[in-house]
Parts: sequence; C-alpha cells; structure tokens
Amino acid sequence: MSVGNRLSRQLSRVRENTDAVRDRQAIEGILFALPYLLVFSIFLLYPLLKGLYMSLFDWNAIYPSESEFVLLDNYVRMMNDPLFWVAVKNTVYFVVLTVPTLVILGLLLALGVNRQIKGRKFLRAVFFSPYILTVSVVALIWIEMYAPQYGVFNYYIELALGSAPNWLNSHLFAMPALALTTIWWTLGFNFVILLSARQGVPERLYEAARLDGASSWNAFKDITLPQMKPALLFVTVVQFIASFQIFGQPFIMTGGGPGNTTETVVMYLYKAAFNQHEFGYAAAVGYFLFVVLVGVSLVNYRLAGGPDE
Repeated sequence: MSVGNRLSRQLSRVRENTDAVRDRQAIEGILFALPYLLVFSIFLLYPLLKGLYMSLFDWNAIYPSESEFVLLDNYVRMMNDPLFWVAVKNTVYFVVLTVPTLVILGLLLALGVNRQIKGRKFLRAVFFSPYILTVSVVALIWIEMYAPQYGVFNYYIELALGSAPNWLNSHLFAMPALALTTIWWTLGFNFVILLSARQGVPERLYEAARLDGASSWNAFKDITLPQMKPALLFVTVVQFIASFQIFGQPFIMTGGGPGNTTETVVMYLYKAAFNQHEFGYAAAVGYFLFVVLVGVSLVNYRLAGGPDE
C-alpha cells in the first residue's frame, strides 16, 4: 500500500470521527434544549398561534366548533373603531410620560448611589423596596395619597395654593397621576440594573481620563454612557414593553375614566374579551399590540445598538 493511500485512509477516519463527535454533540444539545423547547411550545408558541387563529373568527368560547370564520373583519373593525384609537393615544401618552423619566431618573440615581457616600446600602434598599409590592397594593396606597379630601398631595397643595385638583377624576391630571404612581413603583428595577452596569465599568478608564485632563462631563459622555449602553438599551426596551402593556394601575385606580381618558390598549382588549365576550376581536387587538411591541423593540435595538450589535 502506497504512502498516499495510507494518508487518505487516515484522513477519512479522522473525518468520520469528527463527524461522529459533531453528531453526538448535536444530539446532546437537542436533548438539553428539549425541556425549554417543550415549555416554550406549550406556554408561548401555542398561545401565539392560537391567538392568531382566533383573531380570524367570530369566536364562540363555549362552542368553539361553531365559531364563524370572518377572515380580517376583526382587524378592519379594530382599525375603524374610534375608541380603539383613543386607547392607543392614551397608551402612547403614558409611554411618553414614563419611559424617558424612568430611564433618566434610574440612571441619575445609579450614578449618585455609586459615589462614596454614607448610607449607600440604605439608599439602595429605599429605592428598590417599592418594586417588590404588587400592583394592587401600590394602587391602593396611591388612591389614598390622591384622595381629594384627605390625600397627602392635596393637603400641601391646598396649604400653598388654596385649592387642589381631584387627581383621578380630572381629564387633565388622571394620566399623569397614573404615570407618577408607576414611576415610583418601578423605578427600583432600572436603578438596580443601571447601578450594576455602572459598577462594572473599570475604574482605570476614569483614572486615565483624569490624567489626560478630561472633565467630569467628558468622562460621563465618553466612558460612562458607552460602557453602560447595553444596560441602557435593555431597560429602555423593557420599560417600553411594560408601559405599553399597562393595565393594573388604571383598572384599579380609575377604571379607564374619566371619560375614557385613561383607558389603555390592554384595558380595551380586556373589556372586549371579558365584558363583551368578543374573544376573536380581543385576539385581533392582542396581535396589534404584539406587532407594535416587536416593531418598536427592533427599532430600539437598531437605533441604540447599531447594525453590528
């Protein structure tokens, strides 16, 4: 047997062994992923596809087999319903009030507590503690604080100005009141994430900047923000998704009033499904919400992360 033939056979055996190792690793990877894929399919993928299917029907929840196929009628009805667009406008207004405030204020608190000041651990606990409360507890606390006769806000406003608004029954102040409640409640999440990101920035970068004569603003702009960019993007996307899905606060505190000024998309969906029993139409609204959240999240990643991230 020639030397060339022996080398060819050895290379063939090496390739076979390599292929066998790759096949075994692929099988092991699939087996490890099966539990997640099973949970994902049951609790995420199936409801997603089922909701899309339901949105094409005038769905009969009691006798699903008797549901009437209406194709895109639910989507056409949704687009032509003025109350739906009121709910969208209210939701966007709430997002504008809360998301920038939560991100900027969370960043400022994280940068402040990261400094060498007394009571840092106490401040961390104070800033994060509201986040552990449930929405019902938060809503009930703030309903009392906004009470027109004995609420904390109105007490001091009346001392200073002589009169105070009826916060939750005001067309002008109801949504800002809900936004303030939400900011107080969820700020701790952003604070913890951004504080962790700031503590992960190497201090040697700031030492080098000081040696080069960089000001505090330049250090913040050229070091802090770029290093914290992934965390800032994360909290922005998470807060947008959470704010666009607001339900508990207006449901408990205002019921969508006064005059639908605090009715949100999820409240509109809830009423369509459980008050009017129009589950196919509610599924169409849910898919509108899903598409909006996915689209805006992708835009945020594109704008903040760039094409290579």
